[in-house]
Amino acid sequence: MTRVLLLDIGNSATKWLSLDSRTEVTEGRIETTKIVDALKPQLKDATVLVSSVAAPALQNSLSADLATLCRQICFAQSRSSVNDLVNSYADPERMGVDRWLAMLGARRRVAGRICVVDAGSALTIDLVAEDGRHEGGYIIPGVALMERALFADTDRVRDSLPSGASIAPGCSTAEAVSHGLLLAQAGAVSLSLSHAAASGEAPEVLMCGGGADDLAQVLDVEVTIAPRLVLEGLLLQAQIECADLLDYPALWKAYHDAFEVSRSPR
Repeated sequence: MTRVLLLDIGNSATKWLSLDSRTEVTEGRIETTKIVDALKPQLKDATVLVSSVAAPALQNSLSADLATLCRQICFAQSRSSVNDLVNSYADPERMGVDRWLAMLGARRRVAGRICVVDAGSALTIDLVAEDGRHEGGYIIPGVALMERALFADTDRVRDSLPSGASIAPGCSTAEAVSHGLLLAQAGAVSLSLSHAAASGEAPEVLMCGGGADDLAQVLDVEVTIAPRLVLEGLLLQAQIECADLLDYPALWKAYHDAFEVSRSPR
């Protein structure tokens, strides 16, 4: 049996997805510091594919701990090109690997021009031309970072922010903050899309990250929510670079069957 564990590691939280050739699929989200203890059953004898933006010291510690349990471990890196996706950075490895893999996953799904939005700790917006060339992108503080910055220099006790997605003018300080933060995120995405449309075909928007659902609700464009884009890109890059490690056709079938993922013909 082929078993693979995919990890999308951040400094505080990690998304994981376990696949095997018997079509068993499980996934979750855990604190990064608890990966080894929480995922011991999934790690045993597995090939582990990793996308990590964790601090180097944390990544090195995790790598050593994971290696004691799994069969093999492979860390993804941003590349100058994979398939027809071409990195715009002069030094490709300086691009966050999560951004790179999200674009790679999106490129597998969509044949035309795309805009990949990751609404996580940071809001990242990346444009990819129809021919696969990365046109550039934006990195903006996420909602939680904006909130902390807004209240960092005030001693006022604030109400807890309301839940729900709205950009209506707030009728309390809490509403004004909550709706204003989402408005700022939506405005950034909308302006970037307007700028992109002025230079060519309007891109198809794919969105991932914890804030994707709220953000998509307030945008006036059609959005495809694809919460596992980074993991899809991770599996695809491993298939290309480490073709002999795993039974990739069986793993992709398990993935597609579990999540009903489709892609445009290339």
